[in-house]
Amino acid sequence: MLNSIFDELNWEKAWREDSMTGVNMMKAAGIVPERSFDATAQKYNDQCFNEEGRQRTERIIGWLEEQGVTLEGASVLDIGAASGGFSIPFAERGAQVTAVEPSLPFVKLLEENSQKWAKGKIDIVKDVFENIDIEKEGWEKAFDFVFVSMCPAVTDWESVERILSCASKFCYISLSAGPREHSLTNEILSNLKHPYTKPHNSEMIYLMQLLYLKGYAFHSLVTKEMKTAEVSRETAIQEVLNWLKIYQYPVDIETHRIIEDYLDKNYPSDPVTVYQGGRFGKVLVKLEDQNMYFSKKHGKMNS
Repeated sequence: MLNSIFDELNWEKAWREDSMTGVNMMKAAGIVPERSFDATAQKYNDQCFNEEGRQRTERIIGWLEEQGVTLEGASVLDIGAASGGFSIPFAERGAQVTAVEPSLPFVKLLEENSQKWAKGKIDIVKDVFENIDIEKEGWEKAFDFVFVSMCPAVTDWESVERILSCASKFCYISLSAGPREHSLTNEILSNLKHPYTKPHNSEMIYLMQLLYLKGYAFHSLVTKEMKTAEVSRETAIQEVLNWLKIYQYPVDIETHRIIEDYLDKNYPSDPVTVYQGGRFGKVLVKLEDQNMYFSKKHGKMNS
């Protein structure tokens, strides 16, 4: 057992073949990961830029700055930028951002947000990161800071190496660190008639273990983050159905009836308040200066 803990190849294989990771569960349910948020892009955008979303973003950026990341004058690659929840504040802090986003609904919102808040500071690449020829584009070690937050481009260690290859100083990767939570789905699960498979979403375990075994210097943090949303009855039903597809639960007439009966009894009027989120891991890999960083702002040593 002890030997297997230190076996890099075993960890790489386990991550690659784990059927319970978020991306693999989506694929098994017939969901194309990079298209999975197309229908809810506007809702996601609203959540990113409302007060709660902006505060969440500021907390993450504040943590990065405490660890030594300087955005003023930096070149930043934001992989899976969505509507610019991080690309925009990075640009507002003086960074030149290259934002990679394949979803056309998100690209449209990103273009609008960029024009509104960060004109001329964000270059948008409308493609799946996996399809980009890094060498041809001249992206090898081309960016001071590479940022990847909850993006399906991170599927295994090989994909992590590809992401790391673009960074010269820092690379931030955020992944699930436990099961995702959707309050309404969790409430309805006990009313279902058939067994279901709930993913453990343990990608963070693989990432941290392999970074450690391969000799990287990094800061890590695991937190619980929840978002509140008020949605229509129709949207609430569709969200539950989407989650059940990932849980590999049969979505049929009976499933619809169970959900509708539950809403009739417990949420008889619009809107329906839904809480979603979970535990998330954040890793900042230090590729240039691997020492501890002294934060003058806070007058303390960070490790």
